[in-house]
Amino acid sequence: MKTLLLLTALALVGLGSSASAESPLGNPLAGLERLKDYSTRRDSSSNPDWHNGNSDRREIDTGATLTVAELEGPGVITHIWFTISHRVPFYSRLLTLRIYWDGEEHPSVECPVGDFFGVGNGMDKSFASLPIRVSSEGRGRNCYWPMPFRKSARITVSNESDVPCRSLYYYVDWQKHDTLPADTAYFHAMYRQEHPCVMGRNYLLADIVGRGHYVGTIQSVYLMCAGWYGEGDDFFFIDGETEPSLRGTGTEDYFCDGWGFRELDGPFYGVPVCEGRSAGDRGTAYRWHLTDPVVFTNSLRVEIEHKGSVTFPDGTRSGFIERDDLMSSVAFWYQAEPHKKWAALPPGPQRLPFTEIELVVGGKALKGEKHSDGTVQTQNLRGGAAGNKFLAFKPTEATGWLDLHFATEKEQVADLIGNMVHGREGGRYRVLLDGKELAIMNLAAEDTSVTPHRWGMRQLAAGDHVLRFECVGKPAASEGCTLGFDTLVARVPVYKRPLDLDLRKIQK
Repeated sequence: MKTLLLLTALALVGLGSSASAESPLGNPLAGLERLKDYSTRRDSSSNPDWHNGNSDRREIDTGATLTVAELEGPGVITHIWFTISHRVPFYSRLLTLRIYWDGEEHPSVECPVGDFFGVGNGMDKSFASLPIRVSSEGRGRNCYWPMPFRKSARITVSNESDVPCRSLYYYVDWQKHDTLPADTAYFHAMYRQEHPCVMGRNYLLADIVGRGHYVGTIQSVYLMCAGWYGEGDDFFFIDGETEPSLRGTGTEDYFCDGWGFRELDGPFYGVPVCEGRSAGDRGTAYRWHLTDPVVFTNSLRVEIEHKGSVTFPDGTRSGFIERDDLMSSVAFWYQAEPHKKWAALPPGPQRLPFTEIELVVGGKALKGEKHSDGTVQTQNLRGGAAGNKFLAFKPTEATGWLDLHFATEKEQVADLIGNMVHGREGGRYRVLLDGKELAIMNLAAEDTSVTPHRWGMRQLAAGDHVLRFECVGKPAASEGCTLGFDTLVARVPVYKRPLDLDLRKIQK
């Protein structure tokens, strides 16, 4: 059903370069029987010694830029595919895609790789839409935006992480034409972020000068406090308007959903990521203006409010107030060149909404632990921290406990994640930090794996801390009461603010 829906949508919007000749309102396969007047080309990461080798990947050193393709026009890029192996968390925010048309100095496409392909905050997640589809648990990235160029096209990927990128595999499929129609516009995609959103003004999605049409938005968010962030309306100011002629009714309404968000995907809109409404939760939504492009002659300014619900420290609540979440976005459009020069893209590490700190590593914690009767040892596990070793505690009784000690140099707010090992002998455990309960976990599973457990945003004082695990029984499906612990990780937001901040006091 989804494949048929995508084919039908393709027919409706006529994305092919010969759409007008191929009956876009008829059979979605109409026109395939007609002879083509272009030649088919591809640039890929295929091994130059393709007769004798299978090393089809490209490496990108730290701080280096790889030229993916240099094409001679006239032509139209019809498909780009990436898959990447990079041993860095949130790597897709740290790799930058740039595309230059006709020898221009400033790129027409400048985005983190992950955001360009529809998922923000450096996450890997699969979804299916018409111009973008991602599969393989977020690792197979495909783009079908048609990208025409008259003289040349140059595509680059830069590695702005502190570790070499081991493998980038890619295809760039394109058509070589003799000429392009005079009214052919150029594809553009621009990334922006505000960490946090600036109080007193709307979040800016796009500020475009020239003639063209707007075709899509991706918005990502990292919540700084609990509540619903999406009460903000969208506004399109066309050709210098002081009053926007296109006005919205809410964030989820602009992204074509209703009554909040939930994870979904589709040809024209979707929400690939929706973790929830707690502090530290992440989300990404997309909206493609394929059947309703926003046309502008001289300029276009697109804004969206960053408003929603908040419960204040005194227990009162507002359903419509500016929030200070960490927001990012990509705007997509076509226009006649030249385009307006954009502000410099933040360096890779500054695009992440938080930094991750390992507070306790199970494979290194044996010397500092205390526990009840039972055995404690390290075991090997593929995918774990500390050389693939984790800490395994097997209590003598189903009321056993284990204490792990760590220290923090300064007070900080952090979202705590416990990476726990689930398995056939996994027990049921209560987790406490400095005597306060964080969660109760069931670690029983058929297969052994490391699974993250989010324990919420917490205010950590400077000094010594105790992470305690108390066994509260053996699950019915388990063969034991084992505790498997890999790491305790703190996600520290780049925006430093206390948990009890009263947003009413910083409104402008």
